[in-house]
Amino acid sequence: MNKKDELLKIFSLKLRTMLSKVEFNYDKLQEIRLRVNGPLIVIYDNKEFFITGDSRMVEKDEDAYIILKNEIRETMEYISNFSLYAFEEEIKQGFITITGGHRVGIVGKAVLDDNKIKSIKHISFINIRLSHQIKGCGDKVLPYLLDEYNNCYHTLIISPPRCGKTTLLRDVIRQLSNGDEKRPGMTIGVVDERSEIGACYMGIPQNDLGIRTDVLDCCPKAKGMLMLIRSMSPRVIAVDEVGSGEDIDAIEYVMNCGCKLIATVHGNSIEDIKSKPILGKLVEEKLFERYILLSNAKGVGHLEDVYDANGNRI
Repeated sequence: MNKKDELLKIFSLKLRTMLSKVEFNYDKLQEIRLRVNGPLIVIYDNKEFFITGDSRMVEKDEDAYIILKNEIRETMEYISNFSLYAFEEEIKQGFITITGGHRVGIVGKAVLDDNKIKSIKHISFINIRLSHQIKGCGDKVLPYLLDEYNNCYHTLIISPPRCGKTTLLRDVIRQLSNGDEKRPGMTIGVVDERSEIGACYMGIPQNDLGIRTDVLDCCPKAKGMLMLIRSMSPRVIAVDEVGSGEDIDAIEYVMNCGCKLIATVHGNSIEDIKSKPILGKLVEEKLFERYILLSNAKGVGHLEDVYDANGNRI
């Protein structure tokens, strides 16, 4: 099943018909947003567009199709295969991963139990984020991540939102895991807290993360890193969007165990990371040996700079 078909089948019949007639290049389609009594919006090639009732993509909302409550309900029925109960654990997390690795974010009324989210009901807002894998996008940074003996450096990928850090991380994992004729593959452990790296569906990664990669899906990063160290003996652990105090404690533990770490973080520069109370400690202690800075100055995923542990440009 191609990307178009696997995506369209999750929508209500009316929305499915409308969207099928829009002339999308599905490799450029990033998000589809549904809000009750709100316009149908897509993020396409990094720009926001509205979809009209006659399947046109426009820049102004005057003619946009307005989403009805029953269309949200019908869409959720297709997303969950008519069994929302079966996805109770995923709903607690606020998203469901579907075939193809696409992630469906959901928001409504939170049901709390002992101040913890038990479920979400009256779902009224849906954001479908399409999974895109760009094989080879890690080619430009991989030489900076390995020493002369093909050992991996502790690496932090710094990037503003929507500049390709997760896409880059995914391809770096794949390449390190597979190896090539010049270097052996490595055992990689991935903690995929929000199912964005591997995009697992029923426990199986929908994205290619390489033949020596183990994925711990929907697990908090800090707990997941410790679990992988104890159970899977990885040479490298990869995580996305670190930042909490628990994350930092786990990162230090991983590094002290002799395992290499590749992580990403939101930011615009090393100085930006230094200014963060928790992450700044790791920078000052020079625990990371490589910093990869991305931007969208020349398109998503542009490699802006590479720095060593001392903050010197390489």
